[in-house]
Amino acid sequence: MLHNVATVLLDGVHPFELGVVCEVFGIDRSDDGLPRYDFAVVSAEGPALGTHVGGLTVTTPYGLDRLEEADLIAVPAGNDFTTRVYPPALLDALRRAVERGARVLSVCSGVFVLGAAGLLEGRRCAVHWHHVDELRRQYPHAVVEPDVLYVDEDPVITSAGTAAGIDACLHIVRKEQGPEVANKIARRMVVPPHRDGGQAQYIERPLPKSPCDTVGEVLVWMEQHLDQEVTVEQLAARALMSPRTFARRFQQETGTTPYRWILRQRVLLAQQLLEGTDETMDAIADRTGFGTAAALRHQFVRALGTTPNAYRRAFRGPQAA
Repeated sequence: MLHNVATVLLDGVHPFELGVVCEVFGIDRSDDGLPRYDFAVVSAEGPALGTHVGGLTVTTPYGLDRLEEADLIAVPAGNDFTTRVYPPALLDALRRAVERGARVLSVCSGVFVLGAAGLLEGRRCAVHWHHVDELRRQYPHAVVEPDVLYVDEDPVITSAGTAAGIDACLHIVRKEQGPEVANKIARRMVVPPHRDGGQAQYIERPLPKSPCDTVGEVLVWMEQHLDQEVTVEQLAARALMSPRTFARRFQQETGTTPYRWILRQRVLLAQQLLEGTDETMDAIADRTGFGTAAALRHQFVRALGTTPNAYRRAFRGPQAA
């Protein structure tokens, strides 16, 4: 059971990523019937450390010995985490934690700390897209997934940049204490209980656009016409390219194929309609281009690991379905 949580403080820590862990696990919400975590911010490099924001200092009375009793140890991002050297005592503490059955979580570039501790060997992991190549270079035996928000390779959970840390933290809460607890914490934070993936192990996100965006206008048109069936040949004609050239450019600039891109956008639109409207499944299927409620359900479950009705209940309560 998740009860004792510690987050590691290193010099140059990013305040937002640190704050994400503190917000989910460090606030006492027992008045709302939510669990209260035994939470601590633990310094690996002295009691008072600077952040990457000039003039801001974080002070804590806890040292590395506090990690020995933690069920979950979080490592937020920080400045120069891709190049700096980490305290050997911290790396030893992380290895011991995993050996005794605790979980470790990284937010963004905090994954480099886990890599230095040898915890990424043979494991799938996530990181901000900006650091993907460097993570692969430093840890060639890690399986870096550049197109996800987080990866759960229990007991090692890694997340991509900034807000993806929220997704990973809520995923851990949901996994350990159920969706009701995770949803209540999310509502207090005014964030979605789970983005895109529901109960899935990881959540896809769009890759950043290439600087030489030659399919941008077609993407806009596709997004505005999700209810229509289109072919690669039709899209290529809009882009004034041959189908083969268009398919290659599309893959380069979006990281996926036209079929998978439009399927993903249709699922995203379905999520928005399930969360924000009372439209029937047939109506949503028609608006999103799936055609039938059965096809909508099939693709929704395939993409997110949950049914449209279950998704609507999770966001709008049992009466919504």
